[in-house]
Amino acid sequence: MSEEKTDLIDVQINGEWHSFPKGTRMIEACRQVDVEVPHYCYHPKLTSPGNCRMCLVEMGMPPRPRPGEDPPEPDEDGHLPISWIPRPAIACANTIAPNMGIRTESEMTEECRQGVMELLLANHPLDCPICDQAGECSLQEFSVEHGNGESRFREQKVKKPKNVDVGPRIRLDDERCIMCSRCIRFTDEIADDPVLGFTDRGSHTVLTVYPGRELANNYSLNTVDICPVGALTSNDFRFQMRVWFMKETKTIDANCATGCNITVFSRQDKIYRITPRQNNDVNSDWMPDSHRLNYHWIDSEARLTDPLVRDGDKHRQATWQEALAATADKLSGISGEEIAVIASARMTNEELLMVNRLVKHLNAGHVDTVPREGEADGYLISADRNPNTNGVKLVLGLNTPGSQLSAIKEGIAQGRIKALLCLQENLVDDAGFTPDELAKLDFFLTSYPMANPTADVADVVLPGACWAEKTGTMINVTGRLQRLNKAVDGPGQTLEPWEIVRDIIQTTGGGNGIYSATDIFKQLAAEVSEFSGLSWGQIGDLGLQLIETGETIPLLEREKERKEKGLIVG
Repeated sequence: MSEEKTDLIDVQINGEWHSFPKGTRMIEACRQVDVEVPHYCYHPKLTSPGNCRMCLVEMGMPPRPRPGEDPPEPDEDGHLPISWIPRPAIACANTIAPNMGIRTESEMTEECRQGVMELLLANHPLDCPICDQAGECSLQEFSVEHGNGESRFREQKVKKPKNVDVGPRIRLDDERCIMCSRCIRFTDEIADDPVLGFTDRGSHTVLTVYPGRELANNYSLNTVDICPVGALTSNDFRFQMRVWFMKETKTIDANCATGCNITVFSRQDKIYRITPRQNNDVNSDWMPDSHRLNYHWIDSEARLTDPLVRDGDKHRQATWQEALAATADKLSGISGEEIAVIASARMTNEELLMVNRLVKHLNAGHVDTVPREGEADGYLISADRNPNTNGVKLVLGLNTPGSQLSAIKEGIAQGRIKALLCLQENLVDDAGFTPDELAKLDFFLTSYPMANPTADVADVVLPGACWAEKTGTMINVTGRLQRLNKAVDGPGQTLEPWEIVRDIIQTTGGGNGIYSATDIFKQLAAEVSEFSGLSWGQIGDLGLQLIETGETIPLLEREKERKEKGLIVG
């Protein structure tokens, strides 16, 4: 206990004493006790240049005795009197010291903030009504809280470049830029692509890309997220929707095994944008552009919206009852060893548990999933492009996902496998099956969000919900259990995959009684040892470590190194 105390420092904030670890930044000490210090340039994941001056606070230290004078006496709590320094200090780059005093609400502090706001607004355009940042702009917020309400600036505002194309996904409005340099530091320190910088001086300073370069790296849109004003905007979201009209859903990315934490912004079942959500154990504050923008297909005209049943050479629209009855009729004449099930590592743990029950119910002789491998980028993109491979191993019991696909192909070719149930996969485009091979089956069912070549040859086609239209859990590459939350409703008669599997089991003579993904999670906790004792609420918004895989996320490892060196707060 004594060792812990030696690492703590007593600091007075607005008249109250608190204890913080050595090396804590003043701004972080204030944040930890719910005292707001307004700021623009500071970001805990980036170095602190101290150039916006918005975080100025009044600071004090114990007085130094003159030669021959006795040192000041501490009070009954051991605290020395504080002598307040007559000039402000920036809270973002200075660390706390023993017996330090910090005032964030003094007259000096308020005058400093008003002066900074007046300077920042002197040349800032009043285009809030058309700015994408409106509603989540810290310049708007702090101008209300700390601004004067009027400006003494009577000269013409400085005109700077507008609507500048700085990269394939980003546009720059230099008039709005307040020179916080967050974007410059991000591209240099996080993305390792230093293409941004300031040119010219004084009121004419502008943000720009280096000659012959562009802001085109796969993490470029993170600069839009951290821009405190509307200087950098996303081409994809530009002028699409006001932020206060949209619903925010906390969920996870399903484009690879990292499982970046994200927020989905939607309105009336349409997704308008996706932004990263902070999780220091998964993706820090960032996410790749390729994952962020991979959602437009959800509204594609190619979405499957109704069950389809083959009628001769064509499919006809059917009800769920008709499609399920056709499935039960076909499977009734086929033995279990002649049935194969191919599920997906994009399915949630709850869906995989239902698949496992389907396999046991049908006594299916073969079960597997489709692996997806790509190239890791050394930051956040995992080589495993499936979001729940670890869930497949734990819940479905497949030690080597994908190892049985060749045996299933061979079984179909030799006639030993007569029925195939493909759940949430496109076998023709993603697993190397050919339409001719699948046509040899006596019965072929597929569920998928989109029309595809696999569905073209299926006897029954069922519309399955995509990642944004369902609820469940997944286990990422490091073994962290995370929640996938439903953001929008699926189109037409789309059902979540676990509902589809449940209905197939019921129609073919199995049990029922499951009405939500949380119900399945309770059964998961009872049946799979790794989930034992867990509840849905325990997972929380940030997830929890379920298993150890030995895998690490490169970006987080570099962040830890920078934090240990004292370069960032982290």
